[in-house]
Formats: sequence, C-alpha cells, structure tokens
Amino acid sequence: MPSLPSATVMLQQGRERPVLAHHPWVFSGAIARVIGRPADGDEVDVQTGAGEWVARGTWSSASQIRVRLFTWDDREHLEPDLIRARLERAFALRQQLPLTHRSNAYRVVYSEADGLPGLIVDRYGDDLVIQILTQGMAVRLEQVLELLVQVFAPRSIYERSDADVRQKEGLPQESGLRWGAPAPAAIQFRTHDLSFSVDWRDGQKTGFYLDQSDNRLRVASYAVGREMLDCFCYSGGFAVYAARAGAPQITAVDSSAGALARVATHMQQNQVHPELELVEADVFKQLRQYRLEERDFDLIVLDPPKFAHSQQQIDRATRGYKDINMNAMRLLRQGGILATFSCSGLLSAELFQKVVFGAALDARREVQILERLTQAADHPVLLSFPESEYLKGFICRVW
Repeated sequence: MPSLPSATVMLQQGRERPVLAHHPWVFSGAIARVIGRPADGDEVDVQTGAGEWVARGTWSSASQIRVRLFTWDDREHLEPDLIRARLERAFALRQQLPLTHRSNAYRVVYSEADGLPGLIVDRYGDDLVIQILTQGMAVRLEQVLELLVQVFAPRSIYERSDADVRQKEGLPQESGLRWGAPAPAAIQFRTHDLSFSVDWRDGQKTGFYLDQSDNRLRVASYAVGREMLDCFCYSGGFAVYAARAGAPQITAVDSSAGALARVATHMQQNQVHPELELVEADVFKQLRQYRLEERDFDLIVLDPPKFAHSQQQIDRATRGYKDINMNAMRLLRQGGILATFSCSGLLSAELFQKVVFGAALDARREVQILERLTQAADHPVLLSFPESEYLKGFICRVW
C-alpha cells in the first residue's frame, strides 16, 4: 500500500480552473513543478500556483494525464475506508436503477464517474469482471479485490486489463482469474429478461457492451416486421432484441467468426427464430458489396468499435463514420430506420451529427432524427467530467 501524499504538484498560473471545477485530470502541461519524488501510484497533493491546496490524486509518470484526482477534501485519502464507501455508494446507485430490476448484468463501478479513477467493474450474474486502467489502482489491486469481495460477494473476479490506455499509463496488459473459483467457460447472465453468455477470456472489453443495454430496447421498438441488417453485430445484442420484438429477417455482419457463432447461440438460447443470415466480413466492404447486389433493408444498425483513440485520429475516424453511414443510407428502403452509434469519446455528439448529415448529403437521402441516444444509466455521466459521456447515437428515418 503506498504511503500518504509523497509529493506536492504545483499548477501553472492560469491552469487551475479545471481542477477547481472538479475535473479529475491534471495534464502534464498544467504542472509548474513537483515538490518531492512520487512513485507511480502514490498520492500527491495538488496546489495552485499561489500555494493553496486544491485536491488530491494519484501520480503516473508515463501518462500525459499525470495526476488522477479522487478528492477535493483534504481529510480524504485513497485508503480502504474511502474505497469501500465509494464502492458501496456506486452499488447503491445501481440497485435503484430500473435496468437492474430486469437485468443481472450491468456496470457497478465506472471509474472517475464513481469517484474511483481507473477502476471499472462489470457484474455478470454472480461474477465480476474488472479493468484496472491507472497506476493508482494498479498498486492497490490486492486491496481493491478484498473490498470487492466484501461489498459484492461474487463467485469469482476476473481481470481484463488489456485496454490501450494501460500502455499510456506505462502498465502491461493483464488478464486472468483474480479471486474465487473459475466460472464456467461461458458466464450466463440476463438483461431485460433476455439470456446471454460471455466468455471473459475472448470477449471484447469486459465481455459485453453493457452501455448499449437500454439502446437495444429502443432500437428493437422499430423492428416489428422489418428486415434488419446488424453491422458490427459482435455477439448479437441488437439482433436478439430485434428478433424478440418481431423482426422476421436479420442479417448479422461481423469480422469475427466466433462472435457470429455466439449470435446463433443467443438466438437459440432465447427461443427466437428469425430468418437469420450470418456474414463474416469487413463491414466497410460488405456494405459496398450489398450496394452492388442491390440489396436493401428496412432497419440498419451501425455499432462500430472505437475509431478514434487519440486526437490525431479524429479526421480518419470521421471519414470512417461518414463512409459507413453513407453506404448504409443507400441500402435503406424509403422510410427505413438507421440506428447509428459512435463510442469514440474524442468525437463529440455535435461532430457526430455533422458527420451523419454529411453522409446524408453524399447519399442523396433525407434524414430525420427520431431519437438521440447515449449510454445506459449504469454508466453515469459526471457533469464536471464531460469525458465520462462517450457513447452517442441517433435513431433516424431515411427517405
């Protein structure tokens, strides 16, 4: 366990405003000097250029985000009592959400938004899957595991700390069983009374895109009697919801054969039997191929992976989003529905809307936005931390 504050970080004059407004990141460029020699993960105090104490966080020497703030109260330290209190607070919030009354899979801890920077915890039935994304949490892993057991009483805890942000933190990728008895190869869970399974070893992120839970219901409400194309389908969340709602024909496209096999499994698991076509292909190429074949659909879902991992990739990402949206619009019948998403946090909702508008112009289609969507309530957005809102989506009618 690291010692109490081992150093003081002095901010540049004029760079205090975000910290005073409780934004939890201190970038390297905002730091004037460091008094002391903090080790990675150590607590550090943050002061204004005038020497006034402002906040406390954990140190990361390799990251551009040099300090991750966890408190603006000088009495608090990242010790077991505080971590436990914040875990309990996060759990209490989830227990109050309508989502959790019909689901036993949801995010129980969402990093900075729950006051625990670098800790993500997803619950799948009796099992927890965690991500440790910062030095501050990495050096406290054993302590965090003990507290997770006390608060959540899981059967097992798995780690899937293989996100690209760990490299920026100077941390190696890690995964494996961290506590408890090994769960079955496929962990079973339910969401909105539908049954799914996840393999924590091979799944993306922590195994299932829980942030889309409510959006799958919204999209499914448009699926009755419609022929659906589900792009970047992964394990079939949108497709299964749509099938239950009454979509008679579904084409699911993904580059992973394993993901497509799970789509079929999930259809059987939920006893829904649409006319199902599984296509292993690159979505960009497949959309163009369908155009050449003069295929058309009533409902298309675009739920791609993150296209922008850094500011330098935003231009390329916007081109990618425009390309898939334009080609999807060209495949929709008159009055068809397009559900399009971006999980790139660096791409604002405003910019994403402009990209979709540009795609509509190039496709020569008229588009109405029917609904604006974001992440489910188990991924709460902290107002002082706009970066905690990363998922944006539109349900559109296309003419």
